[in-house]
Amino acid sequence: MKDEFYRIKRLPPYVFAEVNALKARARAAGRDVIDLGMGNPDQPTPPHIVEKLIEAVQNPRAHGYSMSKGIPGLRRAYAAYYRRRFDVDLDPETEIIVTLGSKEGLANLAQAITAPGDNVLVPNPCYPIHAFGFIMAGASVRHVPIGPGIDFFSELKRAARHCVPPPIAVVLNFPANPTAQTVGLDFYAEIVDFCRAHDIIVLSDLAYAEIYFGDKKPPSILEVPGAKDIAVEFTSLSKTYSMAGWRIGFAVGNKRLIGALARVKSYLDYGAFTPIQVAATAALNGPQDCIDEVRKRYKERRDVLVDGLRQAGWPIPDPEATMFAWAPIPEKYRAMGSLAFSKLLLEKANVAVAPGIGFGEYGEGYVRIALVENRQRLRQAVRNIKHFLSGRNMPLEGVSATERAVAAPPRD
Repeated sequence: MKDEFYRIKRLPPYVFAEVNALKARARAAGRDVIDLGMGNPDQPTPPHIVEKLIEAVQNPRAHGYSMSKGIPGLRRAYAAYYRRRFDVDLDPETEIIVTLGSKEGLANLAQAITAPGDNVLVPNPCYPIHAFGFIMAGASVRHVPIGPGIDFFSELKRAARHCVPPPIAVVLNFPANPTAQTVGLDFYAEIVDFCRAHDIIVLSDLAYAEIYFGDKKPPSILEVPGAKDIAVEFTSLSKTYSMAGWRIGFAVGNKRLIGALARVKSYLDYGAFTPIQVAATAALNGPQDCIDEVRKRYKERRDVLVDGLRQAGWPIPDPEATMFAWAPIPEKYRAMGSLAFSKLLLEKANVAVAPGIGFGEYGEGYVRIALVENRQRLRQAVRNIKHFLSGRNMPLEGVSATERAVAAPPRD
């Protein structure tokens, strides 16, 4: 038997594994690690949603197979959400499908629409499934640089012009993970015009639609006239309602693409457990003040982290949305790279972050910091980092001699 299977060979080593291994060893040694690496909401799901789950699960009729496209009530509830939030009308029968989180939906749509050798345009850095969903489906990914100071639309047009064969699809993600960038409706209008002219499918990941900190609400690409001709949008309840482990997401938009996803899913799963879908319906139809509370909490945490690091000598930009800060590595440590810097930060400051290189080659030079601890813990993380940056902290463990040399404080 061959050592590796075809699709497994296309997946690189998991960059975050090294940091995760160090984190596990540090905790095993009794160290108090402040984990700001994974975007895992730390707050409980609102009580009224949990209560609806308990009520629904006590009904034995809900214990059988569910519907792979989602129960009708949940699809209707999501159509109502899009109508009130974006003023977009969706047909619950043909333009909405419930997914096991947005990640599963994107990966399975990639399987549905991709042939080996197809080209797909994907931002870089990006959330890994945006690229690897298509790589596992046999596509070739053309990486489009995105980030501070980069004109993404110009880079996108250049990439499309030089793709042979022409790209079949482009992935968008705003507000962006990991960079926290946002865009307006004018941006989407340009994208729609360009992609309609070049027969390119648009897959928009809008998972952070409700986690924003200014007055401007992140728009949906489906607000643009004609967008439904080419676009599907993926969303999730994970961050909006602190329901990450419930695995409820949605794909909405173009009927043909939603139909293709529905057909693939019909072979692969029977949908989420019905009581979870019933509870998700209650989340969408019930009181929405819990979303305001989530947004307020992340904004307060953002301010604690950004202001604290700035005072500690590590200035990072204010993210306008998402639950992440995209932080350029301090100049003194930049040469060692984001993975070594993340390991160093864990060893010297007991703070775990995600190395930018894990999100793609253009993520090098940055780390992603998740706002998944309360303000007191974030203040402790800032204090630890301040001591680390000043050179006053514990000895290095598990860091190479080269990394130690780069990290050494300058001599007077």
